[in-house]
Amino acid sequence: MHNVLNEKKNGLRAVLLAGLLSILGVTGTVHAEDVHSLRGAPELDVVPPAEPMKKIHRDQETIARDYVLQPPLIPHQIRGYRIDKNSNKCLSCHSWKNYKQTGATKISITHFETRDSKQLADVSPLRYFCTQCHVTQADAKPLIKNRFKSVDTLNNE
Repeated sequence: MHNVLNEKKNGLRAVLLAGLLSILGVTGTVHAEDVHSLRGAPELDVVPPAEPMKKIHRDQETIARDYVLQPPLIPHQIRGYRIDKNSNKCLSCHSWKNYKQTGATKISITHFETRDSKQLADVSPLRYFCTQCHVTQADAKPLIKNRFKSVDTLNNE
C-alpha cells in the first residue's frame, strides 16, 4: 500500500513539473548549438587545451577587501600547499602559535567557533579548509563586464 501511494505522489510530481516546464517554455531536449557558456559556444566532442595558469604575484601587500564580510584574499602563491584532513600548510604561518615568528596575519577568532558559537581550543573543522573561502589574487580579467563597486565607493554616491 505504501509503495502505491509513493508511486502516485511521484507521478503527480512528474505531471506538475512537466506542466510547469511547458508553461515556462522549457523543452525536454537540449541541442549542443543551444548551449553557451561565458566563453562562447562549446564543441562538445572536442576537448579544448587548458588555459594558461594565471599569474599570481609572490608575497604582495595585503589586498583591500571590496565588500563587507569578504574573506581576505591570499596575497601570495599557494600552489603545492597541502590542505587535507591530515595537514594544513596555511596554519604553519597563520596559526596563533606561529604568526608572530613568520610575520603572517593570524587567523580570526571566528575560525575557532562551532556552528553553535561554542569556542574551541583549535581551528573549527568548518574553517579548516582555507581555500573554501580564501582565494589567491591573480591577474585575471573578468569573464563578463559588470558594474561592481567597492563598498568604499558607495559612501561617495
